[in-house]
Amino acid sequence: MNGGPPVIGVLGATGAVGRTAAERLAAFGPGGLRLGGRDAARAADLARTLPAPAEAVRVDLTDPDDLARFCAGCTIVVNCAGPTYRVLDTVARAAFAAGADYVDIGGELAAKDALSGSAVPGERTAVFSAGVMPGLSGLLPRLLANGRPLRRLDVYVGGAAVFTPLSAVDALLTRGPRFGVPMAAWREGAATPLAPLHGVRLPGFPVPVHAWPYLTTEAQALAAACGADEVRCYNVFVSGRIPEALSGAWADVPDVHAAPLETLRPYATQVVDASRLDNADVGAFYVMLFTARPHRGAPAGPTRMLLTAEDSYALSGVVTALAARAVLAGRIPPGVHLAAEALDPDEAATALRGDPLVTELALS
Repeated sequence: MNGGPPVIGVLGATGAVGRTAAERLAAFGPGGLRLGGRDAARAADLARTLPAPAEAVRVDLTDPDDLARFCAGCTIVVNCAGPTYRVLDTVARAAFAAGADYVDIGGELAAKDALSGSAVPGERTAVFSAGVMPGLSGLLPRLLANGRPLRRLDVYVGGAAVFTPLSAVDALLTRGPRFGVPMAAWREGAATPLAPLHGVRLPGFPVPVHAWPYLTTEAQALAAACGADEVRCYNVFVSGRIPEALSGAWADVPDVHAAPLETLRPYATQVVDASRLDNADVGAFYVMLFTARPHRGAPAGPTRMLLTAEDSYALSGVVTALAARAVLAGRIPPGVHLAAEALDPDEAATALRGDPLVTELALS
């Protein structure tokens, strides 16, 4: 790290996630920002609106020299660019080489695994999956357990957000054993079949929805952390359009991780189009609903947590900024972490309640 005031590098700063992350980090405290993206003019426009010193830098993540120049002199590098499941550990390694810590909105276990122990200097910290799902979806439910083992924990996340082209590619890439098991729940240490829910009304969701089971690796880790016998994790949609677009792509391109981006882009466009139709039908909303069923005789405590927002991408930017702040404050030890396991859920909930992007965050 450099010895002066912190320099926070934000890659993808003008994107749907990066802009909010940059705004929250600029309001955080001393130091300055380095805003990176393919369009330096847009980054410069953003820099002029921030309440902290900020410089705009044109950077191409696929160019190692560009990336090295961007990271040089940074205290921490925050990556909001993507597709995150193609970026993986690339930017983290450049950040470490420059003596900086690292936070990424995505990556999951695939990125964590790719960043081998030998690639991480002993004093450096990396945090992956610092977004909404994964991220908040594995962090906030811990407030329902709070030291008491659970008989069952249900996670419902989704709504009617319009996908960006890059987020649609990332959705296509969330397939395989390092991401999760479709149509499954976690019961007593193993994945077991679970049927989808169609046309159901769930607390906090303004319209009937379809809930598709997807047992993420995050949910499996959550089961162990909360001592839960059973965890059911659902992606929630307002229609069948997005699941149909995704399943059609996976049928046509079974090995999405080996496919070039040019192959995936037409399918990503179909996902974006499906999300636009959903949004046109019901408007924008995003909901995270967690319900817990404690064991008989367990200590009293909350059994439901509900978070509502309008913009899931901006909300991810808030989470990314919270993770970066925790790293800068030394609250996350050196090493490679996932945000859901490294952040403090009470601190995150307090910060989210005070953020204007969150319309409701309630424990009951």
